Amino acid sequence: MPFHASSLRTVRVLALALAGSFAAAQAGAQSAATSELYQSFGEQAGLLALSTDLVDRVSSDPRIAGFFEKTNRAALAKQLADQFCQLLGGPCRYAGVDMKTVHQEMGISKADFHALVEDLQAAMAARHIPFSVQNQLLARLAPMHRDIIETP
Repeated sequence: MPFHASSLRTVRVLALALAGSFAAAQAGAQSAATSELYQSFGEQAGLLALSTDLVDRVSSDPRIAGFFEKTNRAALAKQLADQFCQLLGGPCRYAGVDMKTVHQEMGISKADFHALVEDLQAAMAARHIPFSVQNQLLARLAPMHRDIIETP
């Protein structure tokens, strides 16, 4: 039995509806996973505690402390917590300056960046955040290295 144009249109409409339903379900699953990830970090209070610990660590890390000498530590911790919260799908919105602008002409090297990441990993470990969950945050932060590290 041959397909008529109206049958073909019906098939297309059904295919588009199924694709839309699949995309919505997939987005819902990703949103739930992201929300679960946000909760794994203790939500806003946990992220602020993590960020405060991180700022304390980088401020006393002899490898990179110089970058933080004139920094308002409480304000930086709050901005980091908001940034982490947004990246993890929480309700916060990071309103700070973009990474490229804020780190411009600071001369941050790969070694400096890696020192900060090590300090972040130590702060997460101190809060008993599971390694697999740590990796998910690090994966979301990793693309920022292009805007932070200055190549010679």
